[in-house]
Amino acid sequence: MVKDNQIKELYKLMKKDAMTTKMAAMKTGMDAKTARKYLRSGSLPSESKPERDWITRKDPFETIWPHVKNQLGINLGLEAKTLFEHYQRTYPGKFQDGQLRTFQRKVKEWRATEGPAKEVFFPQKHHPGRLSQSDFTDMSSLGITIARQSFTHLVYHFVLTYANWETVSICYSESFESLSEGFQKAVWKLGGVTQFHRTDRLSAAVHKDLNPEEFTKRYQGLLDHYGIQGQKTQAASPHENGDVEQRHYRFKRALDQSLMLRGSRDFATLADYQCWLDKLTDQLNSGRAQRFAEESKELKALPDSKLDALKRLRIRVSQGSTIRVAHNTYSVNSRLKGEMIDVRLYGDHLQVWYGQKKLECIPRLRGEHGHCINYRHIIDSLVRKPGAFANYRYRQDMFPTHWFRMAYDHLKEHLNGRGDKAYLQILHLAARHSEAGVDHVLKTLLEQDKPIDPGAVEELVSKQLDPPRPCHVTIAEVELERYDQLLSDTEVGR
Repeated sequence: MVKDNQIKELYKLMKKDAMTTKMAAMKTGMDAKTARKYLRSGSLPSESKPERDWITRKDPFETIWPHVKNQLGINLGLEAKTLFEHYQRTYPGKFQDGQLRTFQRKVKEWRATEGPAKEVFFPQKHHPGRLSQSDFTDMSSLGITIARQSFTHLVYHFVLTYANWETVSICYSESFESLSEGFQKAVWKLGGVTQFHRTDRLSAAVHKDLNPEEFTKRYQGLLDHYGIQGQKTQAASPHENGDVEQRHYRFKRALDQSLMLRGSRDFATLADYQCWLDKLTDQLNSGRAQRFAEESKELKALPDSKLDALKRLRIRVSQGSTIRVAHNTYSVNSRLKGEMIDVRLYGDHLQVWYGQKKLECIPRLRGEHGHCINYRHIIDSLVRKPGAFANYRYRQDMFPTHWFRMAYDHLKEHLNGRGDKAYLQILHLAARHSEAGVDHVLKTLLEQDKPIDPGAVEELVSKQLDPPRPCHVTIAEVELERYDQLLSDTEVGR
């Protein structure tokens, strides 16, 4: 078979004056007739080779292929491997594992030549100062811990589509309060606002009805305060918010790498973690300085002040000294039972107000149908009604630490029906004096296998709380003659 290199050598030899076709063919190792054919065509053997359009072996999937095409046409999401395993079960022994790759290639070829048209994404041209995007993203995959405790959270992610400038804020749910706090933090750090702001179809921002042009009143109020026109993506079309979606991936990858260099994913406090995130975004934004400078010139001015990122509620305290806020239950001081109180709901906490006075700040629960019951709010009533404790709906919240729980089990086992009352007396002691002190005493008694009694616990706690006796300090009388001697020695030295 003639090779391309032989024909190339033939062309070179034929350029010489005294070289005939026969001589050139002999030098390149081919027949003169073959040489003349390639000289006339001016092509190489590889260029003259006909395309193979025939099958060299029998198609092993010929009998089932019509059924395969039918299934692929009905269910676009079916994977080739799933279908292959289905036909292996349907026809035992007919198809071997080694034929999977052949089947996958056949399915891929069908989809490329006969399958349904695929969705096409059209690159967009971004203009400075025109559009910003934001969204929430789950950070669970990074394994962040605060004070050695697992920290499940989201971040609110804000991005300028032209400069890719970004900032993030820690939050716990896709609530309006979290959106408002994160958005306002971003634009005040940015120093201006864009003409448009786009989110996906967040329940905190978008009405749940079928009207695609309506926003919730609170979100529309936030947009109006900053003079921004709101946009939202169509249902099931996250690519319309593609810039921030892509930044989610890149930001989390950059954070993961920075945590590897740090050598730990644990932070002492939540403030330390937020500071780390801010430093990372500043570092990422430093590489976008040129485009950011262009975009900064086109941003609209900020209003004179921020908008309160909270929700004000007026709630009556129930007979159980609890309130229901955002589908979660919280306890308040029993003195407020039956009263109307004001609740200010923020992204990460809620404040209890009564008579223009802030009484309490409570961490906001994540999700729905949870409860946060502080035993200090209701312990006075429970001590007087110990019989209600056994079936109390929120009894699990009455154990501040695992030592309290172990002490309760110990009392139930040894006091024959009086365990609830004894435990509540101990819990009342913790509320009046020191939870940490009671916890330490219970730990000591349990570890030493000593009996637990409310009176004994109170006595031991009192000893811990007693201030230490003052030590006797002896002050020696000062001998003034020593100073006279010091002065005289100084004069002699002169």
